[in-house]
Amino acid sequence: MKKADVFEFYRRLAEDNPSPETELEWTNPYTLLVAVALSAQATDVGVNKATKRLFAEVDTPARMVALGEAGLKEHIKTIGLFNTKAKNVIALSEKLIAEYGGEVPHDRIALESLPGVGRKTANVVLNVAFGEETIAVDTHIFRVGNRTGLARGKDVRIVEDRLEKVTPQPFRQHAHHWLILHGRYTCKARRPECWRCIEIDLCAFRPKTPAPKDVAPVAAGGGERDHPLLSARPGTRSSAG
Repeated sequence: MKKADVFEFYRRLAEDNPSPETELEWTNPYTLLVAVALSAQATDVGVNKATKRLFAEVDTPARMVALGEAGLKEHIKTIGLFNTKAKNVIALSEKLIAEYGGEVPHDRIALESLPGVGRKTANVVLNVAFGEETIAVDTHIFRVGNRTGLARGKDVRIVEDRLEKVTPQPFRQHAHHWLILHGRYTCKARRPECWRCIEIDLCAFRPKTPAPKDVAPVAAGGGERDHPLLSARPGTRSSAG
């Protein structure tokens, strides 16, 4: 995808959703860390259902350790791989207490040293809890990057590195959420809804999925709204960056 098209791709996502947020429910960096760790091979909806009561009772590593592995399993038993996840959450909570004073570290290496925490989870925590311009490549972002031509690669790290390289300011802060939401609700795995996609003319995917007979296609692009991300152009500065 050409540089100007990449900018336009993100501009449209920003226009459509100026303030994207994670769909996981959390109250502090610790509950975010736990929620993201639990979300592996599970839906955000499913995780939120399981953690609603959990996080009302447990919002610190000390309280999680006090709850114990068996108690945690009772809360998350509806989530896939809950046995392994419960073991990891208790272990990472113990390590946060022992090595980081019970606080979630604002450091990639430290985060990735926690049990059950990989690069993707660390990237989400760094982006959502600490405001870093990271892009956590999950299956949705991997698909969008490859399918559209925005950032192609054979594995998630290659796609992440290419997205880091091509994503311009002022879109870097929210790029992760725009791409994951686009993949989750429009650029779907089995049947992408090309007929209602605002990026249809920029996307390299062929053939485009046609609209159902009783639905009119949505026009690509669209007008700009009064939002600081949308007034910027390549080569200009934006206070929103």
